[in-house]
Amino acid sequence: MINIKDLPDEELFTAGHTACPGCGVALVVRNLMKVLGKDTVVYLPANCLLVFSATYPLDAFKVPYLHLLFENSAVAAGAIRRALKRLGKEHVSVVALAGDGGTADIGMQALSGAAERNEDIIYVMVDNEAYMNTGIQRSGSTPFGAWTTTTPVGKKVMGKTEHKKDVMKIMMAHDVPYAATASPAFPADMLKKFEKAKNKEGFRFLQIYTTCPTGWRAPSEKTITLAKMAVETGIFPLLEYENGLLTVNYRPKGKYTLEEYLKIQGRFRHFTPEMVEEVKRWIDMRWKWIRTIEEGQKVVSGGE
Repeated sequence: MINIKDLPDEELFTAGHTACPGCGVALVVRNLMKVLGKDTVVYLPANCLLVFSATYPLDAFKVPYLHLLFENSAVAAGAIRRALKRLGKEHVSVVALAGDGGTADIGMQALSGAAERNEDIIYVMVDNEAYMNTGIQRSGSTPFGAWTTTTPVGKKVMGKTEHKKDVMKIMMAHDVPYAATASPAFPADMLKKFEKAKNKEGFRFLQIYTTCPTGWRAPSEKTITLAKMAVETGIFPLLEYENGLLTVNYRPKGKYTLEEYLKIQGRFRHFTPEMVEEVKRWIDMRWKWIRTIEEGQKVVSGGE
């Protein structure tokens, strides 16, 4: 398994792009490209990554990349893969790098179709929990109560009224060969999952927690701290779905409270005690579902 010391010195996602200070997307993509290597083709829909790294005359990628439409990342990546196979270049990895809006909302139909067809691609959802590129609008992946420009805070309605869409669960329902969540605050786990995705065949899905200091109204130096807090509070579980089985890669150790996580982010500054309790209820519900799946797997496999 690859580790941090094994990463090559060569940069395939280079400095000089225009990402905001503390951008989690830039951090994740830089390390992903080191794992995937030169033999990679990237598909970019409309998102922050496209704007800050691949808008003429800027070009941070040192591998071929293509941009078409917002909603068709999975379809376009699948087409690239099929073309490469016809050319005898099956060794080349094809990766779609889409945001949460382009995945959980606009691109869900194409994503579901590609997963059902088991397209031989890597699909990465860089999850910064809103449409940040176009002005911090809410997406299906925006958490409950969060302020965005389309979920303002008023006297009657305080932020987003719905909970975050569980895209990982949706991918599991498609029974894809490989799906996982990862966080840059846990680099060994993240790199391991990048490597697994590279070496497997069929449809591979990765949901990466990518802090957005600008959209979250958080200090840029807290990028990794927030990514760690999200895992430790149970808001963002580190999971892996492989060969039909779900694995919990890390169990929260209670190093941070939910209140500490929320306090750092201005998008939650209006939270009432009742709203905090609602988030805790949602976290408990998700983990109950995870434990239920784990127990069911033990019964099926004949374990204790």
